[in-house]
Amino acid sequence: MYTVGEEEIEAIATAIREGALFRYGVGGECDRFEERYAAYLGVRHVAMTVSGTFALSAAMIALGIGPGDEVLIPAHTYMASATAVLTTGAIPVIVDVDESITIDPQAVEDAIGPRTKAVIPVHMWGAACNMDAIMAIAERHGLWVIEDACQGVGGGYEGRRFGSIGHVGAFSFNYFKNMTCGEGGAVATSDDRIAERARCAIDPCHFYWTGRADTLKPFAGNGGRASELQGAMLNVQLDRIDGMIEAMRAEKQKILAGTAQFGNLGLKPSPMNSADYDCATHVMYLLPSADAAKRFVDVQPAVIAGKTGRHTYTEWDQVLMGQGAAHPAMNPYNHPDNKECRRSYSKDMCAASLDILNRTIMVPTHPDRSAEEIDALIHNIGVAARVALGEAGADAAAVKETATLDWQKFDMTGSDG
Repeated sequence: MYTVGEEEIEAIATAIREGALFRYGVGGECDRFEERYAAYLGVRHVAMTVSGTFALSAAMIALGIGPGDEVLIPAHTYMASATAVLTTGAIPVIVDVDESITIDPQAVEDAIGPRTKAVIPVHMWGAACNMDAIMAIAERHGLWVIEDACQGVGGGYEGRRFGSIGHVGAFSFNYFKNMTCGEGGAVATSDDRIAERARCAIDPCHFYWTGRADTLKPFAGNGGRASELQGAMLNVQLDRIDGMIEAMRAEKQKILAGTAQFGNLGLKPSPMNSADYDCATHVMYLLPSADAAKRFVDVQPAVIAGKTGRHTYTEWDQVLMGQGAAHPAMNPYNHPDNKECRRSYSKDMCAASLDILNRTIMVPTHPDRSAEEIDALIHNIGVAARVALGEAGADAAAVKETATLDWQKFDMTGSDG
């Protein structure tokens, strides 16, 4: 959670005072947010739901993905990108990330097989995927693109908002996101039929309240509709998001400029696909070795990308164990239609990704950080770089003499779907 204040409290209190908690109503908060967020993204439709995970599932259900299909996902993402595929009955196929720690377009191209139906590029940690390359590959091979923008609210790629570039986008608004209502999510698309099916996946009974569409035959599913409390809070958060992103981008640029002098030691910024438009929630450095990364975080509180637990495929127990559902008869790994899909995984299957992730350092930014705190952070990064990369005479104890930050307040690396 970045910034929440009295405006959110008052918006929620108003909904409670008025007894307007159910989302279907004339001029309700959810309707208003969906309209405003669609305009913000530049798409025709937004449908709110309870989480980013449910948004991903609804998006794939809307596209007709199911048993017999494979969906390509990156080796580094919150595990919901994989488990959401399993909720549709399809099989996730894990592919490498590149040095941007987002899905490698060449790995996508190489992994496409006869059962591949879709790809999920994830704007991980708010950093942009190479969407031009991914969309070109998808067009050549007839694949759907489900753009996972759960960690990328407010960001964009070359002037277009995350979630508006693929055939359908998915967002999360949980506690750790740039824009939050505690828990929540949304599906975004400009395709009318995809939107209709996504809304049915989110709430199979929605047509009782909004009117049955002649163009859609309703289908059963688990409901995941949002409440007016979520809509009320998000309408306030939407007013905040651009200012927050601008502040983090400015901080990131200041940090990169202030630490450029350490490039000769081997402190290299990670390559970014669209650095002027992404969320800038972290400053990422690609160090020469995993040992150097460990030495760096021993001095400067930061996070090694490959050590964030559930965000790397080696920690996705349900996937690695083939436990795709609670009941074995519902397990996609046992489904006869998936017999020809790639269903086996190993912890070393994406060794190139693990090497990159274990050398990537992520220093979180924050919209509320003061100029003095940013200067102290730049100093501390320099000390850590000299210690981690072997400059003669560097002393880890020197960092203790500088200003310190409340890292628990500013660390957003718990981010999930």
